This record gives sequence, structure tokens and C-alpha cells, in this order.
Amino acid sequence: LRSGVHPSNGNRRLTDRLDLTKGAAQLQNAYRALHHQFVASALATKLMRELVPDARMGAMVTKLTTYPLTPRPEDVAATLDKVMLNHFSCDVQVFGAYPKMILRKAERQGIKIPFEQGDEEIIAAYTVDYVSFSYYMTTTESIDPDAERAPGNTIIGVKNPYLPSSEWGWQVDPVGLRISMIELYDRYRMPLFCVENGIGSIDKVGPDGVVHDPYRIEYFRQHFTQMAQAIDEGVEMMGYTSWAPIDIVSLSTSQMSKRYGFIHVDIDDNGVGTGKRTPKDSFHWYKKVIASNGADLS
Repeated sequence: LRSGVHPSNGNRRLTDRLDLTKGAAQLQNAYRALHHQFVASALATKLMRELVPDARMGAMVTKLTTYPLTPRPEDVAATLDKVMLNHFSCDVQVFGAYPKMILRKAERQGIKIPFEQGDEEIIAAYTVDYVSFSYYMTTTESIDPDAERAPGNTIIGVKNPYLPSSEWGWQVDPVGLRISMIELYDRYRMPLFCVENGIGSIDKVGPDGVVHDPYRIEYFRQHFTQMAQAIDEGVEMMGYTSWAPIDIVSLSTSQMSKRYGFIHVDIDDNGVGTGKRTPKDSFHWYKKVIASNGADLS
């Protein structure tokens, strides 16, 4: 079990809003909502352990690995602030307490976190057993107001000149997956579970009625290679699931034409189509990868 799919998805979006650029009322509401989700998550963990003692509960983070654009100390400091906010929700659910610097940040912003009697004890008593995460991309950070920006998963960051981009501008960084896994495992010292990873692409159905998508196969091959290297370096990995096994409406753009799946669905952005499901080339490749437990990536 993951720590409530709804709380985890809410946490990852709320923490994106906890910065100094937002109005006081919006910040207060974000901290309040997030705090209630922390308490609810802990209570869900308590209930799970009472009902299913052998089950394990996990937290989830949208892993937004961020590099400094330059070695300029101010860029490094700005990056560190982004990293701290990205870890915030998992820190609470893994360590059972708010990070002191987050509390200090809230105090400086005039934000009151609505602790009620017993909240701190509940959060401390019912921490998670593993960390799940999504990984699609990395970004960079800079204090340069003229730095080129690029879109991404829930955020806009500074474009990395060393990385290619998808058709929607998300930067592709297989090595960043290994970096993210090592960073998370070193920080939390508990098993990891990659629960989202993939690339949104424009797929073309060939004359034979099949999508031939070597770009998707290569994306996964490179990411799996880096994931295996992290495991070889000592990271404990529970498992992996891609986003997504079948074409669905993209959450980030509300499009069917931004396709992630191994199975093509004959529906366009206007909902027009037969709905027919057809395996892509990547489907047969991924089936082989699963059967070999990642040993065969050819």
C-alpha cells in the first residue's frame, strides 16, 4: 500500500506552492491542507497496521531532482532550497517530524501550521516503511532572471543545455534517475519503489496498423540501465512500474495525443475514434524485459 494515493498526489502539488512568491493567504492554506494530509496519512498507516499487520505503507514523492545551472554559489543556494522543499513531505512521513528549517521558513513567512493536540505524536508514531517516487525529468536552478526556462512535471525550471527535450519540452535525463535513487536511498535508508516513469510522445500509426516506437524503447532502455547501476551500487529497490501501460488522457495537458503507453488506443484529443487497443513495438520489448527481470534489454 502507498500512503493514500490521494494524499501523496496532493502533497507533491502542495509542496510546489510553498515558496516566497505566493500570497500569504495562499501559503497559509497550502500549509494547512498539507498538515491535515500528514495527519491523515499517519492515521491511515495506523489503521493499516491494525488490519493487515504484515503490510507495508509507503510515502510518495514527485522526484524533482534539481542541479545548479552554474557553480555560482547563489545558484547552488537556490538549488538547495528547491531540494529541501521537494523532500519536505517525505521527510515528515519517514522521520515523523517537520524539518526544523521548514518550520523556520513558515515562521518567517508568517504562516501558522495548525497543530492540534496529539498531531505531533500521531505523525511521529506512524511513519512509513518505504519511499515510492515518480521520475520523469530533471531541471536546473539559477538566480539569473534571464535564464531560459523549460516546462516539466508540476514545475517550470531552468533549461539544462546538456540534455535533450521531449516534444513537450520535458528534459530527458536517464543518469538523473540513478542520481535520484542514490540521493533518496542515502537520505532515507529504506527501500525505494519507482511507481511512475515514462515519456509522452506523438505516436504515428504505421501502414500496418502498428505504432513503431523505437524512441520509447530507447528511453526505457537507458533508464533501466541507470536503475540497474544504482541497484548495483547498493540501492534497495522494491520494484518499478511505468507510466503508463496503455494510452490515457495526459494529466499534465489533458491530451490523448501525448501518449505514454505500450498499447495504442484509437482515440484522439476530441474523444473521436474506435477505442481499439493495439500493442506497440515497445509492448513486445517490455514484455521481454519483464520476463527476464531486466536482464535482456536488447
